[in-house]
Order: sequence, then structure tokens, then C-alpha cells
Amino acid sequence: MAEIRLTRVEQGQTKIKNVPIAVTPEGFWCCPSPAVFQKSIKVQNTVNKPRPSSPPHKSNIQKKQVPVTEKRPTTAPLRSGVVSENQSAAADTPAVAAPAAPERPPRPKPDHLPRKVSIEFGEPGTSDMKVILLGKQGFCVKLSVHRNVLVENSSFFAKKLLEEEDALPCLEIDDCEDAEIYVETVGLMYCKDMKQRMIKQTVPRVLRILKVAEALGFNQCIHSCVQYLEAVPWVDDDEEEKVVSSILHLQGEGIGVTPILKRVSSNASAPSKDTLSQIMDMVLKSNEERGRREMKSIVLKLLKENNSSLPSCNEAIYNSCRSCLYALVSCFKQATELESNDSIIAGKEMLVKQIALESDNLTWLLEILADRQAADDFAVMWAGQQELATLHGKLPIMSRYHVSCITARLFVGIGRGQLLPSKETRQMLLKTWLQPLINDYSWLQHGCRSFDRKVVEEGIGRTILTLPLEDQQSILLSWLGSFLKAGDNCPNLQRAFEVWWRRTFVRPYVESQGNSLHIESLIAPK
Repeated sequence: MAEIRLTRVEQGQTKIKNVPIAVTPEGFWCCPSPAVFQKSIKVQNTVNKPRPSSPPHKSNIQKKQVPVTEKRPTTAPLRSGVVSENQSAAADTPAVAAPAAPERPPRPKPDHLPRKVSIEFGEPGTSDMKVILLGKQGFCVKLSVHRNVLVENSSFFAKKLLEEEDALPCLEIDDCEDAEIYVETVGLMYCKDMKQRMIKQTVPRVLRILKVAEALGFNQCIHSCVQYLEAVPWVDDDEEEKVVSSILHLQGEGIGVTPILKRVSSNASAPSKDTLSQIMDMVLKSNEERGRREMKSIVLKLLKENNSSLPSCNEAIYNSCRSCLYALVSCFKQATELESNDSIIAGKEMLVKQIALESDNLTWLLEILADRQAADDFAVMWAGQQELATLHGKLPIMSRYHVSCITARLFVGIGRGQLLPSKETRQMLLKTWLQPLINDYSWLQHGCRSFDRKVVEEGIGRTILTLPLEDQQSILLSWLGSFLKAGDNCPNLQRAFEVWWRRTFVRPYVESQGNSLHIESLIAPK
């Protein structure tokens, strides 16, 4: 709290600049906007700023025109703003020629300088005490207030004033950090409907009022500020953080800040797994295309931003994966059974849409797991779907190609190091799903807008090259046969083929040549 001094206002101690103040019927003065304070400071600084000395040649001319013994009356009008006593005395001093080597008068100490009160509030005629706020840059505010009002509303003022025997003290508050809000808060002591006054405020301003109200022990104002902060919307995360940090220390003082804290936190110590599962299920089971697409994007973004704060959500995601995979296999079985019956067209179309939906859901879940570096078990789960891979070949390409998007995303993840499944899982994944992906490749390039051929081909090639050399040879020779038949309708794995070629044919030759040269150098005569 700023330093408080109880003094009397002596004559010549302060200079008052009266500012028109609107007083409400209930006796509350309307605190001016910050612009009024800034304007007053600007005017005060302009008045107090020393004038630059005149040029030498002009000074000499004036000396010739004005005799030393001549006195010239001061007829200039008074300046607006605050004028110190020293400056007033200087204005009344006759204009005389300065001596050649004038002696400068001793500079008065800061403690003895006249106070400069810039603004006055209240009605001096009806008040019984004064409060002077001494702010920075010599900026001061004089408040004409009533002793009983301060004592009734402020425990701080009550303690200070009741200790004094003087009935008409003057309180000087040094180093007042926020004079504008101090005036506003004291003015609220005169306000009967404080809630109505709070409605006109903003959250940052109410936080400033709350800080001063706490320092003054103004409990009614503190409660009104808390009620306002609980009801008003907060603009952004930064404002939310400021509100919470400002009222958190009041939690154990019976102020009633719990409703505010409940806006940002629940009684549970950690987010409920059931809540996250419910959100996932709602998004996955939605049939509205635009809403589902937008919410998938939002949930994916939020999970990425809060990766470390949600360590337990992987279990919920994998539960959703298993549910979607079960639904996908069921749809494939039904679609295979209906494929032989050309008369049931409506049922086929519905199943095709459902296959696309469940495949898209699994791709989305895989994206989340890959970003969380938790997709290894998904690769194990997908590599073991031999039944689904068999059913995949029994449906038309336009009904099944969505499933190959899942396989492509897995290869991309392995190629980028986003997931690190075991060697057995990588072998099984290539054995089960590479050929179905090759079969759907032409349709993926033309029917899937998000498909990136170069990225997928690089992922497939890198996945193959993680296997033992014998497995690389078996898979790449099988691919070569498909590529020579399909051309652009087959993944182009030439870069992986070149690496395998160098490993198989070039490196052994270079190593054998190097060993021969090394042996010859050892047995050669010296």
C-alpha cells in the first residue's frame, strides 16, 4: 500500500487546479476518463518546463532598449494549468539586466518544493476532510470527502482515521500507482447501486478497481467486482489468465470466487476418460459431412496442442479404433454378400458410404496416434487384418479404395519415423497390404484429393528398405513385375530399387576388392 501521511494543508503548500466534475444525485462524482488525467499531466509538464534561453544577439538588443532602472508591469494573462509559487514570484519580478557573473540561488530540496495538485474532486463546501494522492511526475489529485463515508466503507481508512484526534485531517498518499482508479474506487463508496456502475466498466478496468478495493479493505466493492467478473464474458485466454490470477488469493477469504474458478476448472483432478470417449464417439458417428469434417479438424488440432496434458487419452482412441475396425469388417462382409445380387442397389450404396465413413474415421484416428507417437499398436492391429484384405479383393475398386488410404498413411508414418513397429509387424504389413494398395493405386491418384503420390511412394520404399536384404529382394522383385505391367498405375519405387541394387551387387564387389587390395598390401615384399 502507498505511504500514508496525516497532515494539515498549510497555506502555500498546494496549488489546486479545479476541473469541472459532474456529481450524480446520489452524491457520487463521475471520474473522468484517462484522457483527462493525461491531459492534465501534459498541461502541467508544459507549464513547468523551463523556457529555452534567448539568443545572445536578441538579449543584447533588449538590454539597450530597456533601462536598468525602468520597471515594466506584468500584463501577460495567467497560463492555464498549474503554476508553482516560484514561477509566480518570477513573473512579478522586475526585468533587470543580469550581472556579468550572477550567483545562482541554492536549489530547494525536493521535500520543500511546493506541491502541485492537478485535479480536484468532490465538493469542498460540504466535505469534512481531504485526501491528496501524490502520483508520479508530480501529478496530484485532491479529493474532498466525508470522514464517515470512508470509515463505514474502508477498513483501511477506518483504522487510519480513528487513530487521529484531529477532526479535520488531510491524508497525503505518496507514490499512488493508479490515481485514476483510486479516485474511481473512493467514488464508489458514495454509489448506492454499485452493480449499475460496474456494467459500464471493462474487465481490465474492474481488475484495477479490485486491486485498489483490496488495498482499501472496501469489501462491498470487492464483492461487486467478483460478481461482475463471474457474469461478464472474457475476451481471450490472456484476459482469462489475468482474471483467475487476480482472484485466486481471495479463495480462502469468504469472498465467493468459486463461481469464477468453476468457469475454468472442475472439481475433478483430471479430465474424465468417459468425456473424451463421448466426444470421439459423437464425431465418429456423425452423418453430417461438413460438421464431421470440421470437428475432426478441431479435435485433431486441440489434441496436438495439448499432447502432454492428455497422457491417458490413447486408451480411448484405441477403443474407438477397434470399434471402427469392427464396423468396417462388418460392412465389407455385407457388401460382399450383396455384390452377387444386382437388384439390391440401395443397400449397396449405403454400405459403400459406410465403408468410406469408417475408413475415414480410422485414417483420422491414425493421424492422431501418429502425432502422439503412439501408433505402433495400430500398425500391429492393421497388419493382422488378413480377413479384411481378402474381402477387399472381392469388392469393386470404387467401393474399397478408401481402405488403401489407411495403408498408405501407415507407410508414410513408418517412412518418416513417426511410428516404429517391429520387424515382424513391418513384414506382415507389406505382405498383407502392399498388393491391395498397388491394385487401388490408379483410383487413389484420381479419386482421392488428399492423396500425395510422391510422399506415399517414398514411404513405401523406406519401409521396404528397413527389412533384411532378402525380404527387400522378394518384395521389390514382386513390385517390379507389377510396375512393368501397370506403369503409372503402380507405385514408382525406383529409388528403393536402386538402393537395394547397390546393397546387393555393388557393395559386395567393392568390399571384396577392398579386401583383396588389403591382403596384397600385407603380403607384398617391403
